[in-house]
Amino acid sequence: MNNEDKVVLFDGVCNFCQASVQFIIKHDKSNSLKFASLQSDIGKTLIAQYNIPATVDSIVFIKDNKAFIKSDAALEIAGFFEFPFYILKYFKIVPVAIRNFVYDIIARNRYNWFGKQDACMLPSPEVSARFLDAK
Repeated sequence: MNNEDKVVLFDGVCNFCQASVQFIIKHDKSNSLKFASLQSDIGKTLIAQYNIPATVDSIVFIKDNKAFIKSDAALEIAGFFEFPFYILKYFKIVPVAIRNFVYDIIARNRYNWFGKQDACMLPSPEVSARFLDAK
């Protein structure tokens, strides 16, 4: 990974997280975001490198050598979306405590609400180059 990479770390066994990655791929106007599961070797390396707490188990976004977690990660990612979805980034005006409260409810219940896989997703051939752990 180099300094200009923008990396989305996600829970590779979570159906909601996998669907979110598919949404990001579809709406990333720059096609510049890269992906890795939290469970992968590269994911574990980045978690250690950026001192991300072990309690973070859903989404992490790394940009400009800085790691964003929870709602901050989601809203930073939204800034890469095409219209109208990039408007989501303006939810940053909502206090972080409120944003993370809602985020934590979803994160805590994601397996119950959306299900879980036995293994991490395999990217399709057309997007596999954007997955750091698919190489």
